Amino acid sequence: MLFRKPKGPGYDPEHAFPAVRKSICTGEAVAGFVDRATGRFSEVVLIRTPRDLEDFRRQYGIEGSIKTIY
Repeated sequence: MLFRKPKGPGYDPEHAFPAVRKSICTGEAVAGFVDRATGRFSEVVLIRTPRDLEDFRRQYGIEGSIKTIY
């Protein structure tokens, strides 16, 4: 798994929220977290298939919708 980082201790919903960043040109998608204070996006996993996104959700216990950033 080339672009996967090992699972960290999780994320703090008070300081970050999950998001998927997509390229308008290539369609490449990366799941990660956006820092609420700085707006900085931290990449966690490259999304190649819908299962990659489901694994990301399961790994971090994310329920509901995930914001998409272009």
